[in-house]
Amino acid sequence: MTDITHNETQGRFACTVDGYHCELDYRLDGRRMIILHTGVPHQVGGRGIAAELTRAALETARSRGWQVLPLCSYAEAYMRRYPEYADLLE
Repeated sequence: MTDITHNETQGRFACTVDGYHCELDYRLDGRRMIILHTGVPHQVGGRGIAAELTRAALETARSRGWQVLPLCSYAEAYMRRYPEYADLLE
């Protein structure tokens, strides 16, 4: 996988894998990161790309002191699966 980039102005973590654009979109509401969508094309699905994008978002939230509201079903399930991120849940 290529490196994940964070475009804070657009509220997006993204990477390109085998020519396919993958992304996690969020918006900030004060000090709360609201994760809206995680998108990985089916052509590159099943490789853990969504997990890496989500992990990058959560680690950024932690380093910035943000709480997280996962409206995206994938991000919500990821946070349930990894209790080390429970402290970020709003």
